[in-house]
Amino acid sequence: MARIVELLKADKDLAQEQEMPDWCAPMLATLTDDYFSDPRWIYERKLDGERILTMCRDGDITLYTRNKKTANTPYPEIVSSLEHLELSNCILDGEVVAFDNGVSSFAKLQNRMHVSSVEQAKQSDISVYYYLFDIIYYDGYLVTHVPLTRRKYALKHLIPFSDPIRYAAHRKEDGVTYHKQACEKGWEGIIAKDGTSTYVHSRSRKWLKFKCVHEQEFIIIGYTEPQGERIGFGALLIAYYKDGTLTYGGRIGTGFDDDTLQELHKRFQDYRVPTSPLPETEHEKVDDDAVYWLEPHFV
Repeated sequence: MARIVELLKADKDLAQEQEMPDWCAPMLATLTDDYFSDPRWIYERKLDGERILTMCRDGDITLYTRNKKTANTPYPEIVSSLEHLELSNCILDGEVVAFDNGVSSFAKLQNRMHVSSVEQAKQSDISVYYYLFDIIYYDGYLVTHVPLTRRKYALKHLIPFSDPIRYAAHRKEDGVTYHKQACEKGWEGIIAKDGTSTYVHSRSRKWLKFKCVHEQEFIIIGYTEPQGERIGFGALLIAYYKDGTLTYGGRIGTGFDDDTLQELHKRFQDYRVPTSPLPETEHEKVDDDAVYWLEPHFV
């Protein structure tokens, strides 16, 4: 363990001794269609979840979203697991995910993201996992200027990983093949990272998203009231057929101009139905009672 810590602190020009910051904005990847293989780069599975930074200060664990909102309430099992590790003061970076048939599912995770109490989260039947892929600060040192591969090596050996805390493994060199395999498995894609890169608190081309394109027809099954000065409707509730069963797919609230909002709202009125078209088990996933339901007609 001492050797790993020294690895992070080895070059005093890279590891900067300082007090732990109150906040660090996360490094963000840039989308690209230029897929490549490079021995200097590493390739991680792209997870469709919620980006979460962990701040461990004097044994207290605080989870933050990328927008600096605390996230301890929806993920109490992750907080508890991190507390039991008795970490030194540190800042860790990772992604919280839920899985549906082995594929990370943001739609499924949403039912945990928006719970209003720890008790509600503990009663949920949705299991979540925290994949850690970087370390920003450790034991009195800011390590953002330490090369990525050294940061990941240290992270892997500093933390005794066990569920729900997982290490985000990576491959080296052959990014093109890994991307193809990811798409065949139904993943979101992969993240390519320059192994020599520093950690910056902004979007960067040192981290790249190789996304897989999945096409799926969605059926509009309802809509919510508009808020504020918005007209027409607030958000659309969508679903899709899976093994012949109508399955809840979440909601869409952006990408509509005023004309489209008014036109769709007008067309919806002839298809209003009094109850949800979803099966009961799927209807339970809808986290809003104020919904106007529609016959499954619009695709």
